[in-house]
Amino acid sequence: MAESITYVRDRFLEAEKPPSSDRSAIAWIHRNLFASATDGAMTIVAILAIVWYLPAALNWLFLSAVWTGADRTACLTTEQGGQLPAGWSGACWAYVNDRFVQFMFGSYPRGELWRPLLVVAMFVGLLIPFLIPKAPRKGLNALLLLVVFPIVSFFLLLGGAFGLRHVETSLWGGLMVTLIISFVGIVVSLPAGILLALGRRSTMPILKTVCIAFIELIRGVPLITVLFMASVLLPLFLEPGNNIDKFLRALIGVSIFASAYMAEVIRGGLQAIPKGQYEAADALGLNYFHKMTFVVLPQAIKLVIPGIVNTFIGMFKDTSLVTIISMYDLLGIVKASFGDSGWITPVTPLTGLIFAGFVFWIFCFGMSRYSAFVERRLDTNHKR
Repeated sequence: MAESITYVRDRFLEAEKPPSSDRSAIAWIHRNLFASATDGAMTIVAILAIVWYLPAALNWLFLSAVWTGADRTACLTTEQGGQLPAGWSGACWAYVNDRFVQFMFGSYPRGELWRPLLVVAMFVGLLIPFLIPKAPRKGLNALLLLVVFPIVSFFLLLGGAFGLRHVETSLWGGLMVTLIISFVGIVVSLPAGILLALGRRSTMPILKTVCIAFIELIRGVPLITVLFMASVLLPLFLEPGNNIDKFLRALIGVSIFASAYMAEVIRGGLQAIPKGQYEAADALGLNYFHKMTFVVLPQAIKLVIPGIVNTFIGMFKDTSLVTIISMYDLLGIVKASFGDSGWITPVTPLTGLIFAGFVFWIFCFGMSRYSAFVERRLDTNHKR
């Protein structure tokens, strides 16, 4: 009697390498730069623009730039009262070097800079393993980064306890303020946005109405209006002498604003989940909390990772608006330094803005690249 054998594949076939002709440099150039007549024309225009502008930009930024100097005379021509030859034009990096500490920490007391530097070291030490998928003890890492670290940083930066000198938030500034506001906004807006999105889709009329009203009200006004109201109008409703620190008001305003936008991003992910996923969770006997925690939300958040990171990037750049309440982030303190008589030159403003823009670009580009990495790692569609 012949034995019947059925072959069932239990794993996907490994992708084969493309033909060698498709892996050559010429094939890559043809596929990515000259795939069509339109692509070829745009590539040629881009190459011509790079050839035309890049050498001049590199010369201005680096080759003709001034890297050292004690004051404005280092970046002035002889006609302007300086030492450089007539007709010179280049970046004044000496000005950035002289103001670097101020750009990073504002007017934070120089004798106490070890405190923000310690906070930076702790942040980097906790963030790196948190971002590495295979790093051990993720739960402990998250607890330290999201709960313990903010509390320790608060006492370190503000002082007034444990023998530390009190440093008013009005002295804070620069990149430190940008990172603090961004970190608090990110940590608060994601869970708050999830709760608001779930509330907006709730079947309870009162809860749904409150969430909709909150989201539409906050999304209907610009962030600068929220900050202005938090800074100017909020103290009017408080008892005399019971004033909230303006930096705390900025944190609250940015967090509320980001939460409303995050709620709509999460709601889009919830709507993209097929109805069958909800029904399957109900068929398993899961309650609402378990259904959302283990079935729906993981899939929804994965679908909207680009939107989440886009909100984070927008919030990181919008921190510059805290200037309206006299708090100076990186861009604000760079612009404020333009009035320093010791560094007033024709090239100082452009150099400072390029420096600020480059710092913002580093952080935003880093967030976008990590977002792409997470998307690839969580991709379960088995695309080849």
